[in-house]
Amino acid sequence: MMKNVFILGSSGSIGVNTLNVIRQFPGMFRVTALTVNTNTELLLQQVNEFKPEFVVIKDEAAAKSFSNNLPENSRLLTGEKGLLTAAIEADYDIFVGALVGYAGLAPTIEAIKRSKRIALANKETLVAAGEVINRLCKDYKSEIIPVDSEHSAIFQCLVGEKIDEVEKLIITASGGPFLNKEKSFFEKATVDEALNHPNWNMGNKITIDSATMMNKGLEVIEARWLFGLPIDKIDVVIHPQSIIHSMVQFRDGSIKAQMGLPDMKLPIQYALTYPDRLGNDFERTDMPKIGKLDFFEPDYEKFECLKLAFDVLEAGGTAPCILNAANEIAVEKFLNKDIKFSRIPVIIEKALNKIGNHQSPDLDTIFDCDTATREFARTIN
Repeated sequence: MMKNVFILGSSGSIGVNTLNVIRQFPGMFRVTALTVNTNTELLLQQVNEFKPEFVVIKDEAAAKSFSNNLPENSRLLTGEKGLLTAAIEADYDIFVGALVGYAGLAPTIEAIKRSKRIALANKETLVAAGEVINRLCKDYKSEIIPVDSEHSAIFQCLVGEKIDEVEKLIITASGGPFLNKEKSFFEKATVDEALNHPNWNMGNKITIDSATMMNKGLEVIEARWLFGLPIDKIDVVIHPQSIIHSMVQFRDGSIKAQMGLPDMKLPIQYALTYPDRLGNDFERTDMPKIGKLDFFEPDYEKFECLKLAFDVLEAGGTAPCILNAANEIAVEKFLNKDIKFSRIPVIIEKALNKIGNHQSPDLDTIFDCDTATREFARTIN
Protein backbone atom coordinates (compact mmCIF):
# COMPACT_ATOMS: atom_id res chain seq x y z
CA MET A 1 0.00 0.00 0.00
CA MET A 2 1.31 3.43 -0.95
CA LYS A 3 2.54 5.54 1.97
CA ASN A 4 2.19 9.33 2.08
CA VAL A 5 5.32 11.16 3.27
CA PHE A 6 5.75 14.61 4.85
CA ILE A 7 9.35 15.91 4.66
CA LEU A 8 10.13 18.61 7.19
CA GLY A 9 13.31 20.14 5.75
CA SER A 10 13.53 18.89 2.17
CA SER A 11 16.53 21.00 1.07
CA GLY A 12 19.02 19.67 3.62
CA SER A 13 21.10 16.52 3.45
CA ILE A 14 18.45 14.28 5.06
CA GLY A 15 15.61 15.75 3.01
CA VAL A 16 17.48 15.41 -0.28
CA ASN A 17 18.48 11.83 0.52
CA THR A 18 14.92 10.98 1.56
CA LEU A 19 13.76 11.99 -1.90
CA ASN A 20 16.59 9.93 -3.39
CA VAL A 21 15.31 6.91 -1.48
CA ILE A 22 11.72 7.55 -2.57
CA ARG A 23 12.89 7.65 -6.21
CA GLN A 24 14.15 4.07 -5.73
CA PHE A 25 10.63 2.82 -5.07
CA PRO A 26 8.14 4.26 -7.57
CA GLY A 27 4.57 3.54 -6.57
CA MET A 28 5.44 2.93 -2.90
CA PHE A 29 5.57 6.50 -1.62
CA ARG A 30 3.78 9.75 -2.38
CA VAL A 31 5.25 13.05 -1.15
CA THR A 32 2.43 15.20 0.23
CA ALA A 33 4.37 17.99 1.95
CA LEU A 34 7.76 19.65 1.44
CA THR A 35 9.24 22.40 3.59
CA VAL A 36 12.39 24.53 3.35
CA ASN A 37 13.79 27.57 5.08
CA THR A 38 15.13 29.68 2.20
CA ASN A 39 16.28 27.37 -0.62
CA THR A 40 13.43 28.04 -3.03
CA GLU A 41 15.52 27.14 -6.08
CA LEU A 42 15.88 23.53 -4.98
CA LEU A 43 12.33 23.51 -3.64
CA LEU A 44 11.00 24.47 -7.07
CA GLN A 45 12.71 21.44 -8.63
CA GLN A 46 11.32 19.17 -5.93
CA VAL A 47 7.81 20.59 -6.15
CA ASN A 48 7.71 20.19 -9.94
CA GLU A 49 8.82 16.57 -9.64
CA PHE A 50 6.77 15.39 -6.66
CA LYS A 51 3.79 17.78 -6.76
CA PRO A 52 3.03 17.85 -3.02
CA GLU A 53 -0.27 19.16 -1.68
CA PHE A 54 1.50 21.37 0.87
CA VAL A 55 4.58 23.55 0.29
CA VAL A 56 6.01 25.52 3.22
CA ILE A 57 8.75 28.16 3.09
CA LYS A 58 9.75 29.17 6.61
CA ASP A 59 11.44 32.41 5.53
CA GLU A 60 8.57 34.69 4.52
CA ALA A 61 10.78 36.98 2.44
CA ALA A 62 11.99 34.01 0.38
CA ALA A 63 8.38 32.93 -0.16
CA LYS A 64 7.16 36.16 -1.75
CA SER A 65 8.06 35.34 -5.33
CA PHE A 66 7.48 31.60 -5.08
CA SER A 67 3.68 31.59 -5.38
CA ASN A 68 4.01 32.27 -9.12
CA ASN A 69 5.81 28.93 -9.51
CA LEU A 70 3.33 26.85 -7.52
CA PRO A 71 1.85 23.87 -9.39
CA GLU A 72 -1.89 23.44 -9.54
CA ASN A 73 -3.40 21.83 -6.41
CA SER A 74 -0.38 22.78 -4.24
CA ARG A 75 -0.94 25.07 -1.27
CA LEU A 76 1.79 27.50 -0.19
CA LEU A 77 2.25 28.31 3.51
CA THR A 78 4.91 30.41 5.21
CA GLY A 79 6.64 30.89 8.54
CA GLU A 80 6.55 28.75 11.66
CA LYS A 81 2.76 28.93 11.63
CA GLY A 82 2.82 27.42 8.15
CA LEU A 83 4.94 24.50 9.36
CA LEU A 84 2.43 23.78 12.11
CA THR A 85 -0.57 24.12 9.78
CA ALA A 86 0.95 21.67 7.31
CA ALA A 87 1.78 19.18 10.08
CA ILE A 88 -1.82 19.40 11.32
CA GLU A 89 -3.67 19.36 7.98
CA ALA A 90 -1.56 17.44 5.42
CA ASP A 91 -2.33 13.83 4.54
CA TYR A 92 0.65 11.65 5.50
CA ASP A 93 1.56 8.33 7.09
CA ILE A 94 5.25 9.05 7.71
CA PHE A 95 6.65 12.33 9.03
CA VAL A 96 10.36 12.77 8.21
CA GLY A 97 11.79 15.18 10.78
CA ALA A 98 14.81 16.46 8.86
CA LEU A 99 14.78 20.10 9.92
CA VAL A 100 17.98 20.89 11.81
CA GLY A 101 17.66 22.56 15.19
CA TYR A 102 15.02 23.30 17.80
CA ALA A 103 12.60 24.63 15.15
CA GLY A 104 11.67 21.04 14.33
CA LEU A 105 10.16 20.37 17.76
CA ALA A 106 6.69 21.94 17.43
CA PRO A 107 5.79 20.40 14.02
CA THR A 108 7.01 17.01 15.24
CA ILE A 109 4.70 17.24 18.24
CA GLU A 110 1.75 17.89 15.93
CA ALA A 111 2.65 14.80 13.90
CA ILE A 112 2.87 12.73 17.09
CA LYS A 113 -0.58 13.95 18.14
CA ARG A 114 -1.88 12.55 14.84
CA SER A 115 -0.40 9.13 15.71
CA LYS A 116 1.98 9.13 12.73
CA ARG A 117 5.25 7.29 12.26
CA ILE A 118 8.08 9.72 13.00
CA ALA A 119 11.25 9.09 10.97
CA LEU A 120 13.37 11.26 13.24
CA ALA A 121 16.63 12.83 12.11
CA ASN A 122 16.21 15.97 14.21
CA LYS A 123 18.31 15.38 17.34
CA GLU A 124 17.13 18.49 19.11
CA THR A 125 13.54 17.24 19.49
CA LEU A 126 14.53 14.54 21.96
CA VAL A 127 17.45 16.46 23.44
CA ALA A 128 15.28 19.42 24.47
CA ALA A 129 12.06 17.57 25.27
CA GLY A 130 12.75 13.83 25.43
CA GLU A 131 10.63 13.11 28.49
CA VAL A 132 7.65 15.01 27.06
CA ILE A 133 8.02 13.45 23.59
CA ASN A 134 8.08 9.93 25.01
CA ARG A 135 4.95 10.63 27.02
CA LEU A 136 3.16 12.04 23.95
CA CYS A 137 4.18 9.05 21.82
CA LYS A 138 2.70 6.71 24.42
CA ASP A 139 -0.50 8.74 24.75
CA TYR A 140 -1.08 9.07 21.00
CA LYS A 141 0.36 5.68 19.97
CA SER A 142 2.94 7.27 17.68
CA GLU A 143 6.19 5.44 16.87
CA ILE A 144 9.64 6.96 16.42
CA ILE A 145 12.00 5.22 14.00
CA PRO A 146 15.42 6.90 14.25
CA VAL A 147 17.14 8.15 11.10
CA ASP A 148 20.46 9.18 12.64
CA SER A 149 22.88 6.49 11.51
CA GLU A 150 23.98 5.76 15.09
CA HIS A 151 20.48 5.41 16.52
CA SER A 152 19.27 3.51 13.48
CA ALA A 153 22.16 1.10 14.06
CA ILE A 154 21.16 0.57 17.69
CA PHE A 155 17.51 0.20 16.72
CA GLN A 156 18.42 -2.45 14.15
CA CYS A 157 20.65 -4.29 16.64
CA LEU A 158 17.77 -4.42 19.13
CA VAL A 159 15.27 -6.01 16.73
CA GLY A 160 14.33 -9.37 18.25
CA GLU A 161 16.16 -8.58 21.50
CA LYS A 162 14.95 -7.76 25.04
CA ILE A 163 15.91 -4.31 26.29
CA ASP A 164 16.49 -5.64 29.83
CA GLU A 165 19.23 -7.90 28.44
CA VAL A 166 21.24 -4.91 27.16
CA GLU A 167 24.41 -4.22 29.12
CA LYS A 168 25.32 -1.05 27.24
CA LEU A 169 24.93 0.93 24.04
CA ILE A 170 28.16 1.81 22.24
CA ILE A 171 27.76 4.90 20.06
CA THR A 172 30.53 5.32 17.52
CA ALA A 173 32.03 8.67 16.54
CA SER A 174 34.34 9.53 13.66
CA GLY A 175 36.06 12.16 15.81
CA GLY A 176 35.40 14.81 13.17
CA PRO A 177 37.94 16.95 11.33
CA PHE A 178 39.95 17.80 14.47
CA LEU A 179 40.43 14.29 15.83
CA ASN A 180 44.21 14.44 15.48
CA LYS A 181 44.65 18.11 16.36
CA GLU A 182 45.85 19.37 19.73
CA LYS A 183 43.38 21.31 21.86
CA SER A 184 45.49 24.44 21.40
CA PHE A 185 44.59 24.32 17.70
CA PHE A 186 40.98 25.23 18.59
CA GLU A 187 42.09 28.82 19.25
CA LYS A 188 42.91 29.33 15.58
CA ALA A 189 40.61 26.83 13.83
CA THR A 190 38.80 28.40 10.87
CA VAL A 191 35.23 27.84 9.70
CA ASP A 192 36.45 26.12 6.54
CA GLU A 193 38.63 23.75 8.54
CA ALA A 194 35.78 22.89 10.89
CA LEU A 195 33.45 22.19 7.95
CA ASN A 196 35.91 19.78 6.32
CA HIS A 197 34.52 16.50 7.68
CA PRO A 198 36.58 13.44 6.68
CA ASN A 199 33.67 11.01 6.13
CA TRP A 200 30.23 12.62 6.01
CA ASN A 201 28.65 15.24 3.79
CA MET A 202 26.26 17.12 6.08
CA GLY A 203 24.84 20.57 6.69
CA ASN A 204 26.93 23.31 8.30
CA LYS A 205 25.42 23.15 11.78
CA ILE A 206 25.76 19.41 12.23
CA THR A 207 29.27 19.47 10.75
CA ILE A 208 30.42 22.04 13.32
CA ASP A 209 28.76 19.90 16.00
CA SER A 210 30.86 17.01 14.73
CA ALA A 211 34.02 19.11 15.00
CA THR A 212 33.26 19.95 18.66
CA MET A 213 31.84 16.43 19.22
CA MET A 214 28.65 18.05 20.50
CA ASN A 215 26.97 16.00 17.79
CA LYS A 216 27.92 12.88 19.69
CA GLY A 217 26.86 14.44 22.97
CA LEU A 218 23.41 15.20 21.55
CA GLU A 219 23.22 11.60 20.33
CA VAL A 220 23.97 10.31 23.84
CA ILE A 221 21.05 12.34 25.22
CA GLU A 222 18.82 11.24 22.35
CA ALA A 223 19.74 7.58 22.95
CA ARG A 224 18.66 7.93 26.58
CA TRP A 225 15.11 8.77 25.48
CA LEU A 226 14.90 6.55 22.40
CA PHE A 227 15.91 3.37 24.18
CA GLY A 228 15.07 4.11 27.82
CA LEU A 229 18.50 3.29 29.23
CA PRO A 230 20.35 5.22 31.97
CA ILE A 231 23.52 7.23 31.39
CA ASP A 232 25.79 4.50 32.83
CA LYS A 233 24.68 2.17 30.02
CA ILE A 234 25.64 4.53 27.18
CA ASP A 235 29.25 4.74 25.96
CA VAL A 236 30.99 6.62 23.16
CA VAL A 237 33.93 5.19 21.22
CA ILE A 238 35.98 6.84 18.47
CA HIS A 239 35.84 4.88 15.22
CA PRO A 240 37.47 7.00 12.49
CA GLN A 241 36.33 4.89 9.53
CA SER A 242 32.57 5.39 10.23
CA ILE A 243 31.78 1.84 9.04
CA ILE A 244 30.35 0.49 12.30
CA HIS A 245 27.57 2.95 13.04
CA SER A 246 26.96 1.76 16.60
CA MET A 247 26.89 -1.39 18.71
CA VAL A 248 24.87 -3.04 21.46
CA GLN A 249 26.54 -5.14 24.14
CA PHE A 250 24.37 -7.70 25.90
CA ARG A 251 24.61 -9.12 29.40
CA ASP A 252 26.19 -12.35 28.13
CA GLY A 253 29.10 -10.33 26.73
CA SER A 254 28.14 -10.61 23.07
CA ILE A 255 28.10 -7.50 20.88
CA LYS A 256 25.94 -6.78 17.83
CA ALA A 257 27.12 -4.11 15.42
CA GLN A 258 25.40 -2.55 12.41
CA MET A 259 27.81 -1.77 9.59
CA GLY A 260 27.72 -0.02 6.25
CA LEU A 261 29.19 2.81 4.25
CA PRO A 262 28.71 6.34 5.63
CA ASP A 263 25.59 6.93 3.53
CA MET A 264 22.42 8.38 5.06
CA LYS A 265 20.20 6.75 2.46
CA LEU A 266 20.47 3.43 4.31
CA PRO A 267 18.99 4.52 7.67
CA ILE A 268 16.44 6.70 5.84
CA GLN A 269 15.24 3.72 3.80
CA TYR A 270 15.05 1.58 6.93
CA ALA A 271 12.88 4.18 8.68
CA LEU A 272 10.55 4.47 5.67
CA THR A 273 10.17 0.73 5.04
CA TYR A 274 10.52 -0.82 8.53
CA PRO A 275 10.04 -3.66 9.32
CA ASP A 276 10.86 -4.67 5.72
CA ARG A 277 14.22 -4.56 3.98
CA LEU A 278 13.92 -3.74 0.29
CA GLY A 279 16.53 -4.09 -2.44
CA ASN A 280 18.22 -0.97 -3.82
CA ASP A 281 21.12 0.00 -6.08
CA PHE A 282 23.14 1.84 -3.42
CA GLU A 283 26.88 1.26 -3.22
CA ARG A 284 27.86 -1.85 -1.22
CA THR A 285 30.48 -2.11 1.52
CA ASP A 286 33.75 -3.70 0.34
CA MET A 287 35.41 -4.94 3.54
CA PRO A 288 38.79 -5.90 2.00
CA LYS A 289 38.98 -2.41 0.49
CA ILE A 290 38.34 -0.85 3.90
CA GLY A 291 41.11 -3.00 5.34
CA LYS A 292 40.91 -2.25 9.05
CA LEU A 293 38.64 -0.79 11.71
CA ASP A 294 40.08 1.27 14.60
CA PHE A 295 38.57 2.12 17.99
CA PHE A 296 39.71 4.21 20.94
CA GLU A 297 38.41 6.30 23.82
CA PRO A 298 37.34 9.92 23.24
CA ASP A 299 39.34 12.73 24.87
CA TYR A 300 36.78 14.41 27.13
CA GLU A 301 39.23 17.11 28.19
CA LYS A 302 39.88 18.09 24.59
CA PHE A 303 36.26 17.78 23.43
CA GLU A 304 34.57 19.69 26.24
CA CYS A 305 31.16 19.70 24.52
CA LEU A 306 30.95 15.92 24.76
CA LYS A 307 31.58 16.04 28.52
CA LEU A 308 29.00 18.82 28.93
CA ALA A 309 26.40 16.62 27.25
CA PHE A 310 27.00 13.79 29.72
CA ASP A 311 26.83 16.33 32.57
CA VAL A 312 23.46 17.74 31.52
CA LEU A 313 22.02 14.27 30.96
CA GLU A 314 22.91 13.46 34.55
CA ALA A 315 21.46 16.79 35.74
CA GLY A 316 18.19 16.17 33.88
CA GLY A 317 15.30 18.62 33.78
CA THR A 318 15.76 21.52 31.38
CA ALA A 319 19.57 21.29 31.43
CA PRO A 320 19.66 19.48 28.02
CA CYS A 321 17.37 22.18 26.59
CA ILE A 322 19.79 24.86 27.83
CA LEU A 323 22.75 22.98 26.36
CA ASN A 324 21.03 22.64 23.00
CA ALA A 325 19.86 26.25 22.73
CA ALA A 326 23.22 27.69 23.80
CA ASN A 327 25.02 25.40 21.37
CA GLU A 328 22.84 26.50 18.44
CA ILE A 329 23.62 30.15 19.15
CA ALA A 330 27.34 29.48 19.69
CA VAL A 331 27.62 27.52 16.43
CA GLU A 332 25.79 30.30 14.59
CA LYS A 333 28.25 32.83 16.02
CA PHE A 334 31.20 30.72 14.94
CA LEU A 335 29.84 30.22 11.42
CA ASN A 336 29.37 34.00 11.20
CA LYS A 337 33.00 34.40 12.38
CA ASP A 338 31.92 36.33 15.48
CA ILE A 339 33.71 34.00 17.92
CA LYS A 340 36.62 31.55 17.96
CA PHE A 341 35.94 27.83 17.73
CA SER A 342 37.27 27.46 21.28
CA ARG A 343 34.51 29.73 22.62
CA ILE A 344 31.67 27.34 21.74
CA PRO A 345 31.87 25.24 24.97
CA VAL A 346 32.51 28.40 27.01
CA ILE A 347 29.23 29.97 25.88
CA ILE A 348 27.37 26.74 26.59
CA GLU A 349 28.82 26.42 30.09
CA LYS A 350 28.02 30.05 30.91
CA ALA A 351 24.40 29.48 29.85
CA LEU A 352 24.16 26.33 31.97
CA ASN A 353 25.39 28.29 34.98
CA LYS A 354 23.06 31.24 34.33
CA ILE A 355 19.71 29.70 33.33
CA GLY A 356 17.80 27.85 36.04
CA ASN A 357 17.25 24.11 35.67
CA HIS A 358 13.63 22.96 36.10
CA GLN A 359 12.97 19.29 36.80
CA SER A 360 10.09 17.42 35.09
CA PRO A 361 9.29 20.36 32.78
CA ASP A 362 6.17 20.67 30.67
CA LEU A 363 6.28 22.00 27.10
CA ASP A 364 5.66 25.61 28.14
CA THR A 365 8.60 25.47 30.54
CA ILE A 366 10.80 23.99 27.80
CA PHE A 367 9.80 26.69 25.30
CA ASP A 368 10.45 29.42 27.91
CA CYS A 369 13.82 27.88 28.80
CA ASP A 370 14.85 27.74 25.15
CA THR A 371 13.93 31.40 24.61
CA ALA A 372 15.72 32.60 27.77
CA THR A 373 18.85 30.62 26.90
CA ARG A 374 19.05 31.98 23.38
CA GLU A 375 18.60 35.54 24.58
CA PHE A 376 21.39 35.11 27.11
CA ALA A 377 23.76 33.28 24.75
CA ARG A 378 23.44 36.03 22.16
CA THR A 379 24.97 38.48 24.69
CA ILE A 380 28.19 36.44 25.04
CA ASN A 381 31.19 36.48 22.71
